[in-house]
Amino acid sequence: MAVIQVGNVLCRASNAIYGTLITDSCHFPRVLVNYQQSRSRRRCGGPPSWFVRVKPNTVDENLTTENKEFLSQVALDQYQTDSPLKDAPWERGTYSPRTKRVGVLAIKIGVLPQWSKDGHKFYTTLLQVLDNHVIRYTPPEEFVKSGGWKPWWGDKYGSVVVGALSTDPRKFSKSYNNLFLEAGVPPKRKLTRFLVTDNAKIQPGTPLNVMHFRVGDFVDCQAKTIDYGFQGVVKRWGMKGMGASHGVTKAHRKMGATGGGGDPGRIWKGKRMPGHMGDDWKVLKGLRIWRINTKYNILYVHGPCIPGECHTMVRVYDTCLPRRKPRDPPPMPTWLPEDSSEELPEEMFHDDLHQFADLSIQYEDEKKS
Repeated sequence: MAVIQVGNVLCRASNAIYGTLITDSCHFPRVLVNYQQSRSRRRCGGPPSWFVRVKPNTVDENLTTENKEFLSQVALDQYQTDSPLKDAPWERGTYSPRTKRVGVLAIKIGVLPQWSKDGHKFYTTLLQVLDNHVIRYTPPEEFVKSGGWKPWWGDKYGSVVVGALSTDPRKFSKSYNNLFLEAGVPPKRKLTRFLVTDNAKIQPGTPLNVMHFRVGDFVDCQAKTIDYGFQGVVKRWGMKGMGASHGVTKAHRKMGATGGGGDPGRIWKGKRMPGHMGDDWKVLKGLRIWRINTKYNILYVHGPCIPGECHTMVRVYDTCLPRRKPRDPPPMPTWLPEDSSEELPEEMFHDDLHQFADLSIQYEDEKKS
């Protein structure tokens, strides 16, 4: 809590709220607050200070069909004429066990069962990688000076911004559209940032697809969990509740005692109580890729419980678990069409995964004597 003096009046301003202190002719302070909460809280609704305004201030008036087509063509020419990929490509680095590559943004489609060759049934989550491009690369020496840098990251990581799902630039503000001029791609609906090492730097404008990974690789999937709002202890923590008979009145879904006694005379930190459920960033680590569909850019990732609802975005990147790092070097910094001389198959399966096109049981006719 900070104390601010204006004239002969002392005013208290909380560090959790950003406001502007002004005075009027009577020298009485007035605080104009925008209710942007501190970023240090666990869940805050306000964007960080370095975010640009996304929505435009004005809305297009009634335009004719010819004018709309003309504006679409102008936007297409603006974002595709000065592509950095027309210049000489960057030098490709060499993979090492400490390399951190860029990841992709995928759409969670749903859950589908699969079977191994020994008959074991398990579930996989389908993640579709659509229209991913590298928007910007910031080297480590410049990333340290940026507003989004964290001290525990050190000075060995650079920043790569990846965007997904191209859209009409007229739906966004000018400051937001200017972020994509360097990459030479249309504005993206979704943006995210990945930390990469210097040997995995990647040129802006480079497309990313499902071949960034390989069958058998292990990945980490990060997304926001489903937002359930304010919930009680029975649904949030799975508590039993109180009895339904013997004089119990209107307490069937209550938590009971909170455990606070005389010493200490308060509730312990971390006590499971009612509150907001979901809408938190969660990571599942070390998930195997069992199958890849190159036609529709779909990853079949192990497990049915990847965070988020269907049709939401999931961050997919190489796993950080040491024992599940790839033994063979993956494509550096990503897979490019010139890396494969042959045409890619539509379906790519793991060696232990059963393919329904193969025979599972074969009967032989007995010879008649």
